[in-house]
Amino acid sequence: MNSLVEITIPILNEESTLFQQVRKVHLYIETNLSDLGPIRIILADNGSTDKTPEIARSLTQELTNVHYLRLEQRGVGRALKASWELSKADIIGYMDLDLATDLRYLRPALEKLRSDSADIVTGSRLAKGARVIGRTPLRNFTSRCFNLIVKAMFQISFSDGMCGFKFLKRSCLDDLKAAGAQSDGWFFATEILITGEYLGYRVNDLAVEWTDDPDSKVKIGALAIEYIKAMQVLRGRLPKRKSVA
Repeated sequence: MNSLVEITIPILNEESTLFQQVRKVHLYIETNLSDLGPIRIILADNGSTDKTPEIARSLTQELTNVHYLRLEQRGVGRALKASWELSKADIIGYMDLDLATDLRYLRPALEKLRSDSADIVTGSRLAKGARVIGRTPLRNFTSRCFNLIVKAMFQISFSDGMCGFKFLKRSCLDDLKAAGAQSDGWFFATEILITGEYLGYRVNDLAVEWTDDPDSKVKIGALAIEYIKAMQVLRGRLPKRKSVA
């Protein structure tokens, strides 16, 4: 089965790396994944103020199956929702521009969805067999603490809600949003997993090799506060949990 796939890459003020990274993803797809059917790359720009828009538009002219989506308001969740709601693809997903998750995991993620062995696939840096390279002890500790809080609060089984590498069947999206996946920020990607489990969708943990980006723009303190607030809001939205057969 050849399914249309759209991979969204949220971008914000990425003029220094956008050209190189998008070309790298495009070349990998063209060289290694052509047998999986058409795969589009959506560059979802959420409020860039540098040369990111010009670079992104030039990439759409140079490369096949690369598209640019512009939003004036910031927020990773806002960018993903805008891209996915417009999508007519069978499989949608996202990855971070830093490509911290090795691109070789695209095939197993997409094949699990195409073969109907999962409804949602999430990269995990904490699952058995995963490998993390170059991450500081503080960031490791913070990530593990966050995931423990999520497990305790929502009683979920997936191991890593924060990894920026997630794919799902487009047909699930409306249900997930209705069940509470509505955040405009980073937490939206974790909400997809939580609401997926609550609705009885099959969420697959995919152990990945992940290399830390030393130039990451993520502010751990601010992100932690955002996540805690978002978790409280989500807990109030969630429907009664469905049992999984």
